[in-house]
Amino acid sequence: MSVERDSMVFSLKKVVIPILRETGFTGSFPHFRRIKENKIDLLTFQFDRYGGGFVIEVAVCSPDGVNHHWGEKVPPNKVTAYDLNNRPRLNGGEWFRYDAPGSDDHIFDVIANEVLKCIPEAEDYWDTIKIKGLK
Repeated sequence: MSVERDSMVFSLKKVVIPILRETGFTGSFPHFRRIKENKIDLLTFQFDRYGGGFVIEVAVCSPDGVNHHWGEKVPPNKVTAYDLNNRPRLNGGEWFRYDAPGSDDHIFDVIANEVLKCIPEAEDYWDTIKIKGLK
């Protein structure tokens, strides 16, 4: 991992992850889940393989986890957004970039605080999505 990515992860863990924990999320970076009675809310940070940015994907699955078409069963405590096909990106699908020219060391906390502003968007998604066969 690059120094910049390490700094971005550090800021996300400092600013965003405590808020996710307060709202019931478990898991470890970059995959988080909130297990509820009737569904599991999922959130994953996906970093650009070439560096400098990331997106946040959200998804919802059955409280039983996921059964892949090839037979693999992913239990509730291991499921991630990557296990689902329908996983929209927050922030209008735009990448959070921390490699902008002229950026300084404060960019990481600035970006982390921008991520916080997207949490209501995620909550709206999780509140409105319906799981097939569940109420």
